[in-house]
Amino acid sequence: MDLTVKIGVLHEIITSLDSLLVAYSGGTDSAFLAYTAHEMLGNRMLAVIADSPSLPRQELAAALAFASDHKIPVHILQTRELEDLNYIRNDQNRCFHCKDELFTQMETTRQQLGFAYLAYGMNLDDRGDFRPGQKAAALHNAVAPLAAANLTKEEIRTLAREAGLTLADKPASACLSSRIEYGRPVTPENLSQVEHAEDALHALGFPQVRVRHHGDLARIEIARQDLPRALTLLMLDRITAALRPLGFTYITLDTQGYRSGSMNDMLPASAIESAH
Repeated sequence: MDLTVKIGVLHEIITSLDSLLVAYSGGTDSAFLAYTAHEMLGNRMLAVIADSPSLPRQELAAALAFASDHKIPVHILQTRELEDLNYIRNDQNRCFHCKDELFTQMETTRQQLGFAYLAYGMNLDDRGDFRPGQKAAALHNAVAPLAAANLTKEEIRTLAREAGLTLADKPASACLSSRIEYGRPVTPENLSQVEHAEDALHALGFPQVRVRHHGDLARIEIARQDLPRALTLLMLDRITAALRPLGFTYITLDTQGYRSGSMNDMLPASAIESAH
């Protein structure tokens, strides 16, 4: 399907919804959905940000700045997934419990404010990934206009670029909990460790990074094109000096480089199947 046709379909879908709350994280997909919904519906849409210790402060600030720049109305929800033992346990269903908390609160807000639908930024490519949060979205009848219009991640980036949106090429940024190895409890302390570690690596000039938390060990993933600059004795010493004070005894650089969802490699196929 031609991209011009797809954006037309997206516009038709959004206008047919009458009014909606958009789950807004500040990533390219949800930001493009919020931007388009605001263009189509004006104040009959509201972007909803879930704020908790699993959201980096820089990401929250960037999301609010984008919304402000485009006059998109925003509502911040203080979600309480860290009070849920099912979430803290950090098994393969952690993402489900997080999104269940988000959509439960969004549904309450939807009813209080009189909006018709909940929406979120799933795209066509996401359907094949391991994303337990999609099950929570379905449970709460949240619609996915981007996927319904058959838009892929790259097509959304293209459309965002054509609309002049500054975050069209923004690197993916999952929640901080996704950096903690399965089975290790999610706590405000280890979320803070990861956030400060990644901030330190950004400050060293590495834009695309993940710090995977394995207890005393921090496993660093850096975009492959940046690995040569990381693999010097001087830079390795700087990385060690930045991360060891945060409480990591051992610091290692993953030779495969950055890859989305690498923690899922630890899960057996049966666990992934059960979470779909």
